[in-house]
Order: sequence, then C-alpha cells, then structure tokens
Amino acid sequence: MKIASRLALTGVVLAAGGLLAGCTATAGMGNMPGMSHSSSTPAAAHNAADVMFAQMMLVHHEGAIAMANLAPSRAASPQVKALATAIKAAQQPEIIEMTAWLKAWGAPTSMPGSTPAPSMSTMPGMDMSTPTPTDSTGMGTMPGMTPQDMASLQAASGAAFDTLFLSLMIQHHQGAVTMAKQEQSGGMDSAAKKLADSIVTSQTKQISDMQAMLTSLG
Repeated sequence: MKIASRLALTGVVLAAGGLLAGCTATAGMGNMPGMSHSSSTPAAAHNAADVMFAQMMLVHHEGAIAMANLAPSRAASPQVKALATAIKAAQQPEIIEMTAWLKAWGAPTSMPGSTPAPSMSTMPGMDMSTPTPTDSTGMGTMPGMTPQDMASLQAASGAAFDTLFLSLMIQHHQGAVTMAKQEQSGGMDSAAKKLADSIVTSQTKQISDMQAMLTSLG
C-alpha cells in the first residue's frame, strides 16, 4: 500500500508540474515576437480630428501631386522642376501612410464631396475656397486652390507656368500648414500628430524657398 500511495502521489506531483509548466508557457507567450498584446491597436488612440486630418490631407496631397505632375512638361525653371520632384517624393509616401491609418481606423479614405484621385481637368474635391462642414474638431475650412486655378496652371507654360505654379503652391502649402496646426492642437493619434509636425516644418521651409524663387523670377 505504501508503494501504491507513493506512486499515486508521484503522479499527482507530475501532473501538477505539467499543468504549472503549461500555465507558465501560456503566460510567457506575451514575450514571444509577434505575440505581445501590451501595445494598443491602430484604432485605439485616435479621434475625429485625426480622421478628418488624414482625409483632408489626402485630398490636399493628391492636389499637390497633380500640380507637380505638370511641371516636367511645362516649367522653364530647373528649380521649379526640382521642387515639383521633391514635392512628389515627400507627399506620395505620406498618402500611402494616411490611407493605411484610415483603413485601420475603419474610416473612409475620402471626404464627402471629394474623390480619392482628383481629375487633372476638374480637380474635384480641390475647391478650397468653399468651407467644408465644421464638426466638433473645429477643422472647418481647407484653404488652398480652386479648380479654376488648376485649369489656369494647365494652360500655362514656360516662365508664366513657373510664376503661377509657385504662387499657387505657396497658397496650397499654407493650407496644408493650417490643417497640420489644427491636428497638432486637436488630434490624438501619435503618428498623425508626428506627421502634422513634419508638415508644418517642411512646408513652412518650402514656402520660404518658393517665395525667394518667385522674387528671383521677377
């Protein structure tokens, strides 16, 4: 009986040890690569201001790229052509990034009344002279350019294009800086606020550079 009792006790200990090991392994899964649940999901730390910032800036960036696409065949100034190339290089990755945020947040990638890819002829969604509806975020207007401005740019070439391009892109950048500052004060998502910081810094610098270029063109 003593032997049987010892065997039974050993079995209980082994079973308990196996259960404890299993629990330990399960508890440790959070430390395994790709298994951590301590970080928040993309949808956990954003608000309406972040969504509107991404939606508005998507349309704004698409407009800037549409403008920049005209420069290679119409601009006379190498500086204007280089600027257009730089704008596309900076803003296309940001479009991809903001699109990914909106999808992660379960939000549409376009605003009501706009299209994801503006037409080169009419630029729908790019009429910045008409305020967009104001919501609780306070982001009510999207200053920048109108479809008529874009049509004028398409019709220009040479030095006239350079001057008009710089003038319109300055206005366009000023609109982006305004929206980015609104995100800085009203947004919640850390990545969106970081992008807003970058836009304020980089586009303020480009505005200064473009103003100097305009002066040099006379």
